[in-house]
Amino acid sequence: MGRESYEQRWAALSDEVLTGMRDWRVQHPSATLREIETELDRRLARLRARMLEDLALQSRAAAWSAQAPDQRPSCRQCGTALAPRGTQVRRLKTHGGQELTLPRTYGLCPQCGQGLFPPR
Repeated sequence: MGRESYEQRWAALSDEVLTGMRDWRVQHPSATLREIETELDRRLARLRARMLEDLALQSRAAAWSAQAPDQRPSCRQCGTALAPRGTQVRRLKTHGGQELTLPRTYGLCPQCGQGLFPPR
């Protein structure tokens, strides 16, 4: 996905937060400051998670298997360049409780057998 596509997706999600909060506020006219803040945080957590996921996927760590061996991540134990061993998905939780899905190339050290996922 290109930079413009990411920014368009983020803009759409931002608009959803703004519009959704306006609608929510109309439906909850007597909400307390704490309730408003909780709802806003819940909505912003989704936007934050998408941005975080998109930015992480732009990282060199996302797809390093096509790189020359001297450009690949190295083994943390012995320093040898890792050999790619397929792509696996890693699921992580953000501070806001949202799930990120990050496909990463799994690496295996040809020297000592140490595996690393995701590299770097």
